[in-house]
Amino acid sequence: MGLLTDPSVGHGALTSIFVRHHNRFCIVMFIVSVVLFCMLAHYSLSSQTYFSENALLPGLVKGQLNDNTGSSFRDHFRELNAEAQHYEAETPHAYLISKFKNLRLETYSHNFTLNYPLKKNTKYTGRNVYGILRAPRSASIESIVLSVPYRAPSSVYPSTLPGLAVMFQIAQFFRQQIYWAKDIIFLVTEHEQLGMQAWLEAYHGTSCGSPGVLDSGKLSGRAGAIQAAINLEIHSDKIDHIDIKLSGLNGQLPNLDLVNLAHRLCNKESVKHTFNNVDGGAIGRSKVNSYYTNLSTMMSMVMTQATGVPDGNHGLFHRFGIEAITLEGYEKEGRGIYSSVFQVGRVIEGMFRSLNNLLERFHQSFFFYLLPSTDRYVSIGLYMPCLVLLVGALFLKAFSTWIQHSSEHKSGDSSTQAIISEHLNVGMVSVIILSSHVVGLILLPNLAPAYFTHFWNHIPTHRALLLGYGSLSITIVCLLPIIMKKCLNSFKSSNWVLLHVICLLELGIGLLCVSMHNFSLGYLTALVYVLPAVCIKSTQNSLIVKLLWLIVHPMCSLFWITAYITYTAYPELPISDFLTKTLEASGQWMVLSTIDNMIYGNWAFSVSVLLLLPVWMSFWCLTFLPTDVSQKLKTE
Repeated sequence: MGLLTDPSVGHGALTSIFVRHHNRFCIVMFIVSVVLFCMLAHYSLSSQTYFSENALLPGLVKGQLNDNTGSSFRDHFRELNAEAQHYEAETPHAYLISKFKNLRLETYSHNFTLNYPLKKNTKYTGRNVYGILRAPRSASIESIVLSVPYRAPSSVYPSTLPGLAVMFQIAQFFRQQIYWAKDIIFLVTEHEQLGMQAWLEAYHGTSCGSPGVLDSGKLSGRAGAIQAAINLEIHSDKIDHIDIKLSGLNGQLPNLDLVNLAHRLCNKESVKHTFNNVDGGAIGRSKVNSYYTNLSTMMSMVMTQATGVPDGNHGLFHRFGIEAITLEGYEKEGRGIYSSVFQVGRVIEGMFRSLNNLLERFHQSFFFYLLPSTDRYVSIGLYMPCLVLLVGALFLKAFSTWIQHSSEHKSGDSSTQAIISEHLNVGMVSVIILSSHVVGLILLPNLAPAYFTHFWNHIPTHRALLLGYGSLSITIVCLLPIIMKKCLNSFKSSNWVLLHVICLLELGIGLLCVSMHNFSLGYLTALVYVLPAVCIKSTQNSLIVKLLWLIVHPMCSLFWITAYITYTAYPELPISDFLTKTLEASGQWMVLSTIDNMIYGNWAFSVSVLLLLPVWMSFWCLTFLPTDVSQKLKTE
């Protein structure tokens, strides 16, 4: 507050330059931020990956897994295929339990129930199966998890039966070894991420979502504290490449040492490995092509991370302090060199033996980073200035707006009194700010969606949410200008400036807070909102500014993003079908975001209604400043 009340502020030459040309500086900061972010993919600004944790000792021993260790992979795979034919849309729990017992593992099953939050009296049940290999050299203090999601033949996702066969052979091989110092948990989950979330909640005795939505049940058997986890999704016995996935819930990332370990061991076993399905180590590319490849890889990571949705079951481990990644093996199409499941098995063997060497949790390497390729990274110290530049533009706009307004009221020696001569109606400004946040609270996923689906119970859920949120958004857009003209004509000019400054500061601080946990979400949101926010003035705004701010309404932003994705997926659709599919996809996105929030605790939707929507409404009030107040601000 000293910055806003100190009478000497604004008299310095440098300060005067910034205040007088603040719009130009804000635009320059925006451009520099975008250019700097694009430059991060260049070789000179990224660093070579390395191991910070020497205890991992990657590749120190030679992998011993082969097809001669007990039952072969093909025997397991043949049994699984035969069993899956009898369970077209279900999980063969009895077979999995019997299989784990035959491998001499402590075998347990875990039941869970989902009370569907958007439709009353609707329940879904599931059952996980897991086996524990007790460490012969410790007292079950620590453990490592190897998980595979079971997918029935009717599933829309690629089959994971080859990955399950690999798990069985690895379990059989691990059972014969005596060097394990940590328990190993072999977990088969049902219903994709839902089963994994239920198992993790039951294992740690907690609930992450809304109360009463996911009944995670209880576990009959436990191992030690989980140190790390590997999620396996192998789609064929002939593997073209292994894609290493790492984006977790709400943008969390695993420790970089674990990611490096997977890439290093893939190199050792001559397994082609990628990140976001891009081979960063391809030979023969020119410098220009390498740069564009790195930039597209980094941008794909940013896009995935910004959604806050995990790209594999591994992403649900991170919130519990467990480092986890997913290894997804894609099927080799056509002829050519491919990797066998035994090579992949030896990669997993090497990872578990390295993790077995750890004496403490991962802590030495990075938890905040961007990856332009499989062997290079960008640290937080390099990419965070990109966001700081955007937020700095908001702070500069707020500072300059207040200083300009204060300077216009200064006269003679009574400058300190002139600033406060016009009494600020803080109560009215507070009403506008608080009212906009109350609307955001009402629209939270655990409040509004239930009422929308109950009111429009005769239509599908995604259409009910789209209709409810859409109708409310249109009402807000139409009613706010009328309220502004009818009720706030006597609003003092200083109050509008104060409201403008508060909106700018709230948006900037909110973006900084979001980026501390999920940089990608914070940065992409800043790219969308900073420039329109800087264009809004405390005086009367032009029609172009109003349209620009209307375009970035959270509901409109969702529509534009969905429209772009729909067009890239279905470019041949006629305009009517394209708009229909876009609206349907927008409604489905809202349903999935609501459910993710209530089950997993994904707060991407909460950020939209608690930060972006209230700030948008407050700025929308400024764009429809009453005419007489605008004239007063100009003449004062």
